[in-house]
Amino acid sequence: MTPIVSLRKVSKTYSLSKGRTLTALHGLDLEVQRGDFVIITGRSGSGKTTLLNLAAGLARPTAGTVEHDGSDLWSMSDAEQSRLRNRRMGFVFQFPSLLPQLSTLQNVTLPLEFGADAGDRHESAEGLLELVGLGQRLDSYPRELSAGQQQRVVIARALISRPDLLFADEPSSDLDEDTENEIMSLFARVHRERGVTIVMVTHTRQLVTFGTRHVQIADGRVHEEAVAVVSD
Repeated sequence: MTPIVSLRKVSKTYSLSKGRTLTALHGLDLEVQRGDFVIITGRSGSGKTTLLNLAAGLARPTAGTVEHDGSDLWSMSDAEQSRLRNRRMGFVFQFPSLLPQLSTLQNVTLPLEFGADAGDRHESAEGLLELVGLGQRLDSYPRELSAGQQQRVVIARALISRPDLLFADEPSSDLDEDTENEIMSLFARVHRERGVTIVMVTHTRQLVTFGTRHVQIADGRVHEEAVAVVSD
């Protein structure tokens, strides 16, 4: 079976001041199969966010290849890459980044203004807000929502284009423990009920029980890969 995402011998080096360089990843290999819920952990500076950005095509590797369904991501044109992201990927980052002047419903439907299929978008958005527990807050604005509720809106927005691949970078690190568990349970539900493949980065090892695979990164290398205990 062809992996949905494959990184082969991937390295990433950044240029610093005074001719110095920093290598964040060193010849790393990683395959993500369709239906995985991969949780990547590591200390700050370990390279986990760089790995996520490379897998999502948000950054280009210095060496190695990144493939999506067997196609080399960086052999695609800019238009092909944009189409891939718009139609097949969803993104959830550490901070909600909602537009304050838009309602909850408008924030969720915003990606549809950038090329995704707009058919039945309000019905779809309302259904997604029901899914994340905010079906009664369609007309609320970000300032009227808690941090956890805002992150739920972001998850709904990430799903609006019906992606089969969801990338999440520290999506619960700014939340209290109870809210963090609620958000992680929501991700697990999305994975289980909608069949979305998820690749998530976190520094909290306790969260690996929500996923199906655990990848640990240290010094830019995969040091351990183990199957996590799936949460109910």
